[in-house]
Amino acid sequence: MLKARGQTPFFDVFIVFTVQWMMPLFFIISGTSAYYALSHQSWPQYLTSRVKRLLVPLLFGIFVVIAPWQVYLERISRNQYSGPFWQWYWHDYFRGWFGFGGNFAWMGVHLWYLEFLFVFSVITLPLFLHFRSPSGVRMSSALSRFLSKPGAIFLLAIPIIVCGFISKIPSIEKTILGEEGFGGWSILPYLAMFLIGYLLASNNDFTNAMERHRIVGLLMGIGLFFLGLILYMATKQWSSLTRMLVMIPLRSVLCWSCLITFFGFASRHLRFSNGFLKYANEAVLPFYILHQTIILTIGYYIIRLDTNLFVEYLIILFISFAAIIVIYELLIRRSNFLRILFGMKKLPSAKPVRIPQI
Repeated sequence: MLKARGQTPFFDVFIVFTVQWMMPLFFIISGTSAYYALSHQSWPQYLTSRVKRLLVPLLFGIFVVIAPWQVYLERISRNQYSGPFWQWYWHDYFRGWFGFGGNFAWMGVHLWYLEFLFVFSVITLPLFLHFRSPSGVRMSSALSRFLSKPGAIFLLAIPIIVCGFISKIPSIEKTILGEEGFGGWSILPYLAMFLIGYLLASNNDFTNAMERHRIVGLLMGIGLFFLGLILYMATKQWSSLTRMLVMIPLRSVLCWSCLITFFGFASRHLRFSNGFLKYANEAVLPFYILHQTIILTIGYYIIRLDTNLFVEYLIILFISFAAIIVIYELLIRRSNFLRILFGMKKLPSAKPVRIPQI
């Protein structure tokens, strides 16, 4: 939405690399979380928790400051509006759909992740309930035994590849299902990753297989990324069909290799908990909801300094991080009302102190 005056090859390559695995990682983790949620909740409780955790903060972000402010910054940065925010909000925000020439951020801008995740949680619930049945457990166990064989864990890239090809079917590509503006991927591969995340949590054999293949995944991820950069330049001369047939499988295997690396090393070295991790785990969703709005707000002013791009990046990074932590710690974390709006559980009620009778 906001762009600095300069660019560097380092940042370009870094962004391209992170796009390959960042949002897929979130959806894998979300699928894993769905498994553990259903492990101790009935399906009505599960849906209720999804509403509280995802839908409430999504609607809050769409209608109150989070998304509207980002759209406003885009309008004033492009000289499409010059008045105050609240005047723009009441008169212009609800005119037209953002992304289609209007202003109303129906997807919540960066909060589209919450919207997709809520929809995924609802439509996959019957399948997840089947996986918890005796026949579903047998199927999961058989699949885990097969994928425990050397190299077989990489076959889980196939559903991502298939969904990638489906997204390119002309009748689908022209719809929201084929749109790749959501973190660099289209919706269907994200759905596949969400389902894979659930399966990974259902059996320790999956985790053990990823741990054993973490080094191979790392080497494949690095090699495929640079191969992808080379082929991207070469495929400019190819037909769109040939480019699609080459790049979709390569990108999907690259993505899955990176995910195997992350989960494999995490399984090996991060099987512990402490006070900081518990604090950070609770802060994840508020941090995600706030981060882009805060970064764009600070960036809007910092890029006007017209200094070295790397210096601007560091200033935006540190000030944004500090601002989010302060807002979370002093406001959101301490207020039950704000905790609900940001998808958090209420603070436990203070127990009355009993005064012993004499």
